[in-house]
Amino acid sequence: LPIRGAKALPAKLEEHREMAFLSYQLATIKVDVPLDIGLDDLQMGQEDPAKLYELYTLLEFKSWLNDLDRDAKRLELSAAAEPAPAGDLFSAPQAEAPIAPVEAAYETILDQARFDVWLEKLRNAKLIAFDTETTGIDAQQAQLVGLSFAVQANEAAYIPLTHSYIGVPEQLDRDTVLRALKPILEDPNKLKVGQHAKFDMNILANCAIGGDQSEGISVRGIAFDTMLESYVLNSTATRHDMDSLAQKYLDHTTVSFQDIAGKGAKQLTFDQIALEQAGPYAAEDADITLRLHQALFDKLSAIPSLASVLTDIEIPLVPVLARIERQGAFVDAELLGIQSIELGNKMVALEREAFEIAGEEFNLGSPKQLGVILYEKLGLPVLKKTAKGQPSTAEEVLAKLAEDDHRLPKVLMEHRSMSKLKSTYTDRLPEQINPRTGRIHTSYHQAVASTGRLSSSDPNLQNIPVRTAEGRRIRQAFVAPKDYKLLAADYSQIELRIMAHLSRDEGLMNAFRNNLDVHTATAAEVFKVELDQVTSDQRRSAKAINFGLIYGMGAQKLGKDIGVDTKTAKAYIDTYFARYPGVREYMERTRAQAADQGYVETFFGRRLYLPEINSNKPQERAAAERTAINAPMQGTAADIIKKAMVAVDNWLTTSGLDARVILQVHDELVLEVREDLVEQVSAEIRTHMSEAAKLDVPLLVEVGVGNNWDEAH
Repeated sequence: LPIRGAKALPAKLEEHREMAFLSYQLATIKVDVPLDIGLDDLQMGQEDPAKLYELYTLLEFKSWLNDLDRDAKRLELSAAAEPAPAGDLFSAPQAEAPIAPVEAAYETILDQARFDVWLEKLRNAKLIAFDTETTGIDAQQAQLVGLSFAVQANEAAYIPLTHSYIGVPEQLDRDTVLRALKPILEDPNKLKVGQHAKFDMNILANCAIGGDQSEGISVRGIAFDTMLESYVLNSTATRHDMDSLAQKYLDHTTVSFQDIAGKGAKQLTFDQIALEQAGPYAAEDADITLRLHQALFDKLSAIPSLASVLTDIEIPLVPVLARIERQGAFVDAELLGIQSIELGNKMVALEREAFEIAGEEFNLGSPKQLGVILYEKLGLPVLKKTAKGQPSTAEEVLAKLAEDDHRLPKVLMEHRSMSKLKSTYTDRLPEQINPRTGRIHTSYHQAVASTGRLSSSDPNLQNIPVRTAEGRRIRQAFVAPKDYKLLAADYSQIELRIMAHLSRDEGLMNAFRNNLDVHTATAAEVFKVELDQVTSDQRRSAKAINFGLIYGMGAQKLGKDIGVDTKTAKAYIDTYFARYPGVREYMERTRAQAADQGYVETFFGRRLYLPEINSNKPQERAAAERTAINAPMQGTAADIIKKAMVAVDNWLTTSGLDARVILQVHDELVLEVREDLVEQVSAEIRTHMSEAAKLDVPLLVEVGVGNNWDEAH
């Protein structure tokens, strides 16, 4: 086979002759090393797990360490029902060795006497760790299989309810157990801790005791959540799942679900797993939850501002999000079907346009074919190459080419946008309608975005575009039921208002205090005209400046956005900072503070750590500085909407009004309101949302009403 670069190879070898021979020597396996042992001495002996653990720890062989711990766990599980023989490596006397399981008393409850003992423990406990085991991970459709509890470290119990494999031992009656646990779980004064407790709350709320769908368990008294404790402690440092947290904070390798259920298509659901394995696994979940809380809350308590973020913002939000998820939203499946056909037709038209521009047919989804068309046939500039040295056709490259007014990339980007909307929303949403409720139920995530913002999935409602006609049409499919309206309440320019508060800039604060249009006010300052003389183009440019500076936009990008050269854009930015000096001072102060302490804080004390803020790589450092400036605003906005959600939920719950929150998207709440209550709810929600934080500028809430989400926005 020909060697790549063969023509230049002789000259390179001659130039680097010594290095070539050294490389050859290093790559040669030496077979004549004198040894003082022979083949007979190299027999496989009995492994010593304790010494292996010590060696693997020293050499940081993390995968082998995990394998070693899992082997220990499997041995523990296989012998779970039998006392360990004397001298067994994994028996209780060896618990101090790192590989041995923690001395834990885990039990699987199959008789009424033991259940009664645990009921008494739960009634007397100051804090209860609990966990549910289910048939799946969709909280609105999964079925409850069993529950586990812990009230002190290293002691836990699993109560199986609906395991259904052949030969399963007799279990306690499901409804009898749930009715006995219901008063404890619903007692707001009985404090509880979970790991991602929102999921367990939804499972128990939907558990349908006695087959009555309206009778479930409304868990109250959630005082702590270990996932949220880890997230508030450091949102960027680690994953916040139980397995990762146990390894990080307890130096403990948990039994993974795959260890007992298998992988892939043959993976068992929890109700099919033998109790000999399911019991210790489930009990460990409750035990680890309690132990993690003890470790994490001590760390949080040492930083009062973070403890406050947890107890005043994140924990109160858990039941609110659980209710929103269970409530769900109506969608018009028929309208989505029509939109799907229309998007498909537009995609066909765009494909034909692409063929016309290219002068031939090609596969729009093939990077290889697309590369030939773009770079070889049309001769477009190569902005980036792949790892293999080929011109890139990645989305960010096409977007840049489209920005530079190249026709085919524009068409390709539009085609990809239509395709994404079709596959993600118009095709998929009808399939996600819950057959029991007839509604769409998204899942909200508190511990994903590092700044504190909520995210959603299955479906992701945060990413439906609002600035395009196609995106707005998808919102039209989210409809109000008969005799109801949708009400959308949205914070107006909240991040700019937070910037005014944090920067203490008099110009910005006066604009908001006097209820001026801040973009018009900025345009008047930057373009040196009177307020009533600002043109629509000048306001558009000022809006780009206002928001661009928050996100660290430079003169080059701003110039492209508003259609001027870089020099002119820089002059606009300089004028902006001259008129709003407090903003520049805030940015410089924030950069310096971030570099000094390694983190920035929101108005409420949430921290975002910035490990690259003092990097010796300019790009990394610049990115961290941009984040440092933006994160306090974005994070404060996230905290405010969370506090508003709690306040609105409390008001709706106590008032008994026929209205409920069904969606949260960025700075917006969407409610389903009975028609005759719209005016009252509109006034009340403005009050509750605007009072969620006391800033030095007012929080303005805009409210819209309609028969669908688009009309209400």
